Amino acid sequence: MAGSGSAQLRPRDEVLLSVKDLVVQFPAGRKRVVHAVSSVSFDLAQGETLGIVGESGCGKSTVAKAVVRLVDIASGEITYEGRDLAALEGEDLRRIRPRLQMIFQDPISSLNPRRRVRDVIAEGLAVWGDNDGSRRRDRVAELMDAVGVEESHGSRRPHELSGGQCQRVGIARALALDPEVLICDEPVSALDVSIQAQILNLLQDMKSRYGLTVLFISHDLSVVKNVSDRIMVMYLGKVCEIGSTSEIYAHPAHPYTRALLASIPEPASTVEPHEGDIGDELPSATDPPGGCRFHTRCPHATEVCRQQEPVSAQLGAADHYVACHHPVEQRPLE
Repeated sequence: MAGSGSAQLRPRDEVLLSVKDLVVQFPAGRKRVVHAVSSVSFDLAQGETLGIVGESGCGKSTVAKAVVRLVDIASGEITYEGRDLAALEGEDLRRIRPRLQMIFQDPISSLNPRRRVRDVIAEGLAVWGDNDGSRRRDRVAELMDAVGVEESHGSRRPHELSGGQCQRVGIARALALDPEVLICDEPVSALDVSIQAQILNLLQDMKSRYGLTVLFISHDLSVVKNVSDRIMVMYLGKVCEIGSTSEIYAHPAHPYTRALLASIPEPASTVEPHEGDIGDELPSATDPPGGCRFHTRCPHATEVCRQQEPVSAQLGAADHYVACHHPVEQRPLE
């Protein structure tokens, strides 16, 4: 959860990956910084799928990249297998990376355009010293079959495939090193609607087949609903709300969560369509608002919202937490 005093969401023996007080900042010139991620905390249990949602610029993709150390971390802890990934460097970090693999948003540009498909999938195996050509070919053939890439496509290059086919190749590449955690950074947002459902179903099949734990990033709550066990809602680098998928949809407590639910093509029955009218002016991440970061767009903000940052607290169900001074069940009369 966001802020200090964040709640432990799972018994420690179930937690596979734990993020605590993660802070990521980017330089913006003249001694200014972009506050991309600010004190984000969450636990990822063995075998679950945690969906992270929010508008563009909320920090969800930065969280994903920070977990695999693709961006520098200003402070915080990322604990996996009893080790703090944020503190690892060099060979120690390199050796743990095969266990955490990532699927990227743009399926075509994420693949090396000079390599053939079978070589793209086999690259990780080659890097990690599997020099048995026959075994490597068998592994590539197995993965291509698993993700639905035709054998004849193995000799093609990425530009000769469709976006959906390239994403299947990207999934096969991510699975090649037998990871335990799969991080999906908006894996269907660049694809045609007709292909999105196929890729989502494929990811579900791969999760079951290979025993994966998944961190799923998306701006689309309707997509996250179908693949996630729990949902974490982010706004301007902070966590607003987190809980089981059923709880978030049945009892959304944060005004921003309710706005997102009201904005999807078929709004959740628990919100009114007008709740999606929060404007489109996202505050600058170089100078985020004080107090609750959402107060500049929240129709229910009061003086305490402008002055004091809310602390995440349990609300209702055991796994439902919200960082809001006036969650829906406690909001003062207007």
